[in-house]
Amino acid sequence: MVVRKGRTGGGARAAALALAGAVAVAAGGCAAPADDEAPGGDPGRTVRGAVEELTRAGSSKTSTSMEMASGGTRVTIRGEGDYDFRRRTGRLRVVLPRGADGQSPQRPITELLVPGALYMKDRGAGVPADKWVRVDTTALEDGNLVTGGATDPAAAAELLRGARDVTYVDEVDLAGVTVRHYRGITRIGDAARLSSPPVRGALTAAAKGFATDLVSFDAYLDGAGRLRKVRHQFSFRNQGRTVEVASTTLLYGFGAPVAVTLPDRKDIYTGKIEA
Repeated sequence: MVVRKGRTGGGARAAALALAGAVAVAAGGCAAPADDEAPGGDPGRTVRGAVEELTRAGSSKTSTSMEMASGGTRVTIRGEGDYDFRRRTGRLRVVLPRGADGQSPQRPITELLVPGALYMKDRGAGVPADKWVRVDTTALEDGNLVTGGATDPAAAAELLRGARDVTYVDEVDLAGVTVRHYRGITRIGDAARLSSPPVRGALTAAAKGFATDLVSFDAYLDGAGRLRKVRHQFSFRNQGRTVEVASTTLLYGFGAPVAVTLPDRKDIYTGKIEA
């Protein structure tokens, strides 16, 4: 696939930041088994290896959920789509929550994910309905782990390359599939250094933009070692406030075809974005 490169203006970056900002404003015991009891040996090595298993799988369908808490209010953004882990490209349909006035949200936002860039259509904020905005994810303070309302599935997996203090929790059923549940923390900076080149730039930016470099996670792997579900807990700075974000990515339907067609340059909006 050839990725068309569009000019990334301040307006496009503002559109992405406005998405995170709008949501933040609207938001206004059993012990784990010892490591040597974990299936497959060292749980940390097992979790870090899940990234390569996704590449071998090729592609999958995905569902995403992003919960943000601010001022005692919690809102959730949901997404559905598919992702190619070899090309690092995907397509999501992202639905924003109802606004504070109780009105229905705007039409779903279409997002195209490619290495180093995020394309959004039906973004609103003054962007014409037939236009896209293109954002350089390596220039975002969070590397698009939060800003787009859904964590890029490749980035969600690559974060596990920095996994440490990992424990095996238990076997559980996930939509009819038996998976192994692991829990630990990852350091974004470590994950950035160890990540594959297509994701490295975004994670490097994220390592500098979050309130803390440490991210706790829960990861669920199937019998083939593929990541089926991962939940990250982020502390994200937005407009001078720290917003707690829980991002969940579900992967299923491995091998599903993924078709991502990038917009022509003439269809990319470079004008002013409303706050």
